[in-house]
Amino acid sequence: MTTTWNVDAMPDCSERTVVITGANSGLGYEATKALARQGATVVMACRSIQRGEQAAREISDELPDTGATLEIRQCDLSSLSSVADFAASVREEYDALDALCNNAGVMAIPRQETEDGFEMQLGVNHLGHFALTGHLLSLLVAADGESRIVTHSSGAHTAGEIDFADLHSEDDYGKWEAYSQSKLANLLFAFELQRRLEQAGVTDTISLACHPGYADTNLQYRGPEQMGSRLRYGMMKAMNAVAAQSAEQGALPLLYATTAAEAEAGAYYGPGGLFNMRGTPERQEPSDAARDESTAQRLWAVSEELTGVSYDFDDLTVPA
Repeated sequence: MTTTWNVDAMPDCSERTVVITGANSGLGYEATKALARQGATVVMACRSIQRGEQAAREISDELPDTGATLEIRQCDLSSLSSVADFAASVREEYDALDALCNNAGVMAIPRQETEDGFEMQLGVNHLGHFALTGHLLSLLVAADGESRIVTHSSGAHTAGEIDFADLHSEDDYGKWEAYSQSKLANLLFAFELQRRLEQAGVTDTISLACHPGYADTNLQYRGPEQMGSRLRYGMMKAMNAVAAQSAEQGALPLLYATTAAEAEAGAYYGPGGLFNMRGTPERQEPSDAARDESTAQRLWAVSEELTGVSYDFDDLTVPA
């Protein structure tokens, strides 16, 4: 059932520390601003420090008296070494985290590879966040009370298929096929992480997922820009003007999953309006492929191998 939940329903966050990837623009920027309005400490994981600092200044100027702390740190999800360095700096500074928002992403871009040789969309959208979560999991488990790992997916996951024979689209690349694969990977990861936390007896750290519907952000423009296509850029701009909801509205499912008391472990949230493309958050059902446990387990093993990040659930220290 569709809720009427919006940012006015967010709880006080003055005692919460949240890491958000891609916090300087689009949905990440709006989520950062909403959390700052509620007094949170937000670690803004940004590929560009300069753009992160500009975003933080804009938010601070708009919200001068909330008591929020905005901390900008460099994190390039297309580089496993950058992800590891970011996580190490967070572990040095903080004893615990209350939430990790795996938000940043790229969409429908011409084929290119990450620093580590991964297809870019899979590398940034899934593998970078898989590594980041593994590096920060102990801090999330160490939090007092419930902590959350929220992974941003997309309705495009329904068209996705994990092609283990050509995972990095070296033999056959379609920009939308690669994007859908990466968004399906996001959900397989989020749900498998929840299963593994439960199996390890971890009950106060939960994993859940969300999607923004169709929101007007700069994400849609990167593909046409990188292709150098003014026509595609203009078409996307026109579509956004006519059909998209605002980035502020598109950030609601992420904020709901991160802060709402009603949000549940292993759940998937998105806009409840027309075609699940706009509106306020509701719990939704992902595709059957997203709930396939055998595919999730195989993807997990491949992700550990590719990133070199292994999750040792036996060594997690659960607060008494």
